[in-house]
Amino acid sequence: MASIPEYYAGKNVLITGATGFMGKVLVEKLLRSCPKVKALYLLVRPKAGQSMQQRVSDMMACKLFNRVREDDPDFHQKVIPISSELTQPGLAIGPEDVDRLSACVNVIFHCAATIRFDEPLKHALQLNVIATQELLRLAKQMRHLEAFVHISTAYANCNRRHIDEVIYPPPVEPRKLIEWMDDAIVRDITPRLIGDRPNTYTYTKALAEYLVQQEQDRLNIAIIRPSIVGASWQEPFPGWIDNFNGPSGVFIAAGKGILRTMRANNDAVADLIPVDVVINLTLAAGWYTAERRPKTALVYNCTSGGINPFHWGEIEHHVMSSFKRNPLEQAFRRPNANITSNYLINQYWILVSHKFPALLYDLVLRLSGQKPQ
Repeated sequence: MASIPEYYAGKNVLITGATGFMGKVLVEKLLRSCPKVKALYLLVRPKAGQSMQQRVSDMMACKLFNRVREDDPDFHQKVIPISSELTQPGLAIGPEDVDRLSACVNVIFHCAATIRFDEPLKHALQLNVIATQELLRLAKQMRHLEAFVHISTAYANCNRRHIDEVIYPPPVEPRKLIEWMDDAIVRDITPRLIGDRPNTYTYTKALAEYLVQQEQDRLNIAIIRPSIVGASWQEPFPGWIDNFNGPSGVFIAAGKGILRTMRANNDAVADLIPVDVVINLTLAAGWYTAERRPKTALVYNCTSGGINPFHWGEIEHHVMSSFKRNPLEQAFRRPNANITSNYLINQYWILVSHKFPALLYDLVLRLSGQKPQ
């Protein structure tokens, strides 16, 4: 078997979600560690007055790509944006682009998804399930496709006590659910549909896994299930992150002194996984899937809790001690967050440490003629 960089040499790779957190790291890692890759086609939509070219240019100008820039100042020539909209039929890819992609793409990495937990079910279905279905339809037209790698989540089956590296049958056939896409009906039956899953995110990611598995006779498929994806461990440098999603936002709020109390179980496992670990597995899975061409979809649980459990109580200690040693700029007050599982104690500290100081601060702002925050 060829090594991973040798495999990707001369290959054309299609990536969805490339402007997202994991997508950026995937693009950077491919360009840096597989320098002979032929081209990266990124499905991108215009957003907030920016063209797709501008969005990709802004992405590649960030600090994340500094090491790639040093090795190859012209690396951006390999990155080709393709206009696309995940909520539209055929992903709104133009006929010429469809022909172009069908003729050359060797590997697909499907990273795009909505990660909002409170997304209305219809919208979550559109982005996480129907868009996946449309991409699979396009993939089946690709004459030289060797691997289809789908990024799922370790929480797609969080209603189970033990999660093996297999696809579990969903409670509803995804294609039937898509046919029922009437707003009122979907909204009314959402609680019954998601059942014992906590939100529409985990539910629709489980449906998407099943859809992808249905194509295993026609495509070489791998499914990656990361847990809570956090800042980079080593690559391209330690600690890189570009968002305040999930724990990152909680850590920053605690470091700024805004968050003082949070209700959680100190003994629960904080299953965090660095983004570069997930991306390294993703690229390795693409290589292995293309080289071995497995008869069934390969599933990879990319988690830390089973082999190196880290608990929320430990997180509280390390985060607080870190911010006390290295204070953030413009902190609201001294960081001093506490985790408690007791509802009444948490409510007491919300009143004393959150609401009362906020009201007092707003009063001072009002008296000084400023707008309350």
